[in-house]
Amino acid sequence: MVSGMYERELRGILSADPDTLKKVTKTCKDEEKEGYMSVEDIPFLVVRAGGSLGMDLIAIRGEISFPIEVKSSKSGVIYFSDEERLTEQAEWMIDVCTASRVLPLYAFRIKGRTGDRWRIFTLDIQGLDKKQSLLQARIPQVEKTVHGNYKVQWDKGMPLHMLLSYLSHLIG
Repeated sequence: MVSGMYERELRGILSADPDTLKKVTKTCKDEEKEGYMSVEDIPFLVVRAGGSLGMDLIAIRGEISFPIEVKSSKSGVIYFSDEERLTEQAEWMIDVCTASRVLPLYAFRIKGRTGDRWRIFTLDIQGLDKKQSLLQARIPQVEKTVHGNYKVQWDKGMPLHMLLSYLSHLIG
């Protein structure tokens, strides 16, 4: 399954697996490589999450944790309205993460490009602590169309290397 391949790739990146980091940074610019390699100082504990609506991964590092939903496409846009389950999942994530005061992430892996292929998005969650609120303000949100449907545009997301670099400064 292709989506499982990208879940494993992101898990390897966040947990600072040397082989994965070497592979994904092969075509990256120096600044992108530096951001990716910053995870080596303090890697995340990453576990696969299960569930029909659930998230793909849970990443934990110090006082920060993220439920992560992994998406991939050759296209630069994913419309959640194309698959009803995606909309239900986003709404479920908002409810669960608001109740538990956790910042959820969407990790969008584009296929067929070089450099940093990952972009990060979040959802609007209320009641977050100070550090998570700072993160939420920096990470682009999953957008809504004029018809109220969710969508993510790869080129509007935060590059993963920038998130990793920022987290290294924010929480060490």
